Amino acid sequence: MTAHWKQTHKNLMLFSGRAHPELGEAVAKELGIELTPTTARDFANGEIFVRFEESVRGSDCFVLQSHTQPLNKWLMEQLIMIDALKRGSAKRITAVLPFYPYARQDKKHRGREPISARLVADLLAAAGADRIVSVDLHTDQIQGFFDGPVDHMHAMPILTEYITSKYSLDNICVVSPDAGRVKVAEKWANTLNDAPMAFVHKTRSVDVANEVVSNRVVGDVSGKDCVLLDDMIDTGGTIAGACKILKEAGANSVIIACTHGVFSDPARERLSQCGAEEVITTNTLPQNTEGWDNLTVLSIAPLVARTISEIFENGSVTTLFEGQA
Repeated sequence: MTAHWKQTHKNLMLFSGRAHPELGEAVAKELGIELTPTTARDFANGEIFVRFEESVRGSDCFVLQSHTQPLNKWLMEQLIMIDALKRGSAKRITAVLPFYPYARQDKKHRGREPISARLVADLLAAAGADRIVSVDLHTDQIQGFFDGPVDHMHAMPILTEYITSKYSLDNICVVSPDAGRVKVAEKWANTLNDAPMAFVHKTRSVDVANEVVSNRVVGDVSGKDCVLLDDMIDTGGTIAGACKILKEAGANSVIIACTHGVFSDPARERLSQCGAEEVITTNTLPQNTEGWDNLTVLSIAPLVARTISEIFENGSVTTLFEGQA
């Protein structure tokens, strides 16, 4: 008896959760494919139901979810989507989390505290994820929380390219909002024509969430156009305070740049009134620019799409951020 084997081809399938459908559509467009049709709805008691309208058997599946508010709901939806793919016999499942949830809870500050960033990695693995893609993790150590490949992408080239195209680099000074992000600021400074650096000394309360006091500037910012950078901005207290300190220290202008604009209340009010020339972020999280004149949102979709393409083709993801790691 002669066996006739059907020739198989690798099949890339992209799935988007409901948190940020615009980003899913943009990534699909960059890849030149369509999002896989998905039925997702909430039951009356808040439970989530997901079903994919096409077979996923043997496919290389990428599940994109943006962890905006309500964060816990969208995390659960992504886990359920991954579980459905696993049970549908997907060949490989990659969880794409442009903004990694619970990233700030990456270590114990005191006794009887959780390491929630590790828990998220365990949940993704338990659901069936084989690989994780994320952008600008709060700390590099999170990569070690997942027992599998983690592709840690960087938005710095997107942000610095925009700044270079709009502002003169002759008068730029790169400013870190605290001493802990000086290493990142050094990479920015090297990219922005070896710009001088400074950082804002601050103190943080271990008892009160989001409470930070900016104290003074370390470095000369007098007459400079300061690029104040951070990986994420939540309530905006740290950055707005740093902007005020920089202005008081004689900065000519302040340009705020971050990858993840969480912008929980009252961030919009603080950042639009803190005196910053411009607030630049990406769309790792959905953004609303209405009524916020100095907010600029850059698309992360080309970076995510290139990452997915390299993974699918078994190429080198490292080439996408060579020299930025």
